[in-house]
Amino acid sequence: MSAIVTIDSGRCKGCGLCIAACPLKIVEVDTEIINASGYHPATVKQTEKCSGCTSCAIICPDIAIRIERGGSM
Repeated sequence: MSAIVTIDSGRCKGCGLCIAACPLKIVEVDTEIINASGYHPATVKQTEKCSGCTSCAIICPDIAIRIERGGSM
């Protein structure tokens, strides 16, 4: 089952905790974006591979990650 990952790039400070926490290693820094605070936020470019484990959202100190599981995708 895949999940929908939403990262609030305005809140993300690019700390990398979510990158380290992802067991599938699909979270990465988006070097193409710089947010208003001057950080490169995290992103998931292969969302279809996300298992919805929520490890990234749980570890995020800025509450910038939301995971939606289930439903039709």
